[in-house]
Amino acid sequence: MGTDLKAAAELLRTLGSPIRLAILSELTDTELCVHEIVDQLFDSGSTVSQPLVSQHLRVLRQRGLVRTRRRGREVAYTLADSHVGHIIADAVSHVGHPVDSPDEGGHQH
Repeated sequence: MGTDLKAAAELLRTLGSPIRLAILSELTDTELCVHEIVDQLFDSGSTVSQPLVSQHLRVLRQRGLVRTRRRGREVAYTLADSHVGHIIADAVSHVGHPVDSPDEGGHQH
């Protein structure tokens, strides 16, 4: 198996957490500190603690999906690049569409 496929599989594994997807979704087109992410997630109906969000941000940073920038005493997070936002948007869009059932030959319509 090629290196690119292994890296893509690792990326998808990292994105396999609903909390991480929610965090990345909140960071689309904006820069937020941890407490702002927690507030945004709360406003969206998710109750997650700041330590839990920090832990997931650490994983996302290690995987190169988010970048950090110092804002005074705080650390602000943004998506590493626009591809990350597109992956999240495409995944959410994909699950929102009904899946065609395969025909007798096993082909999708």
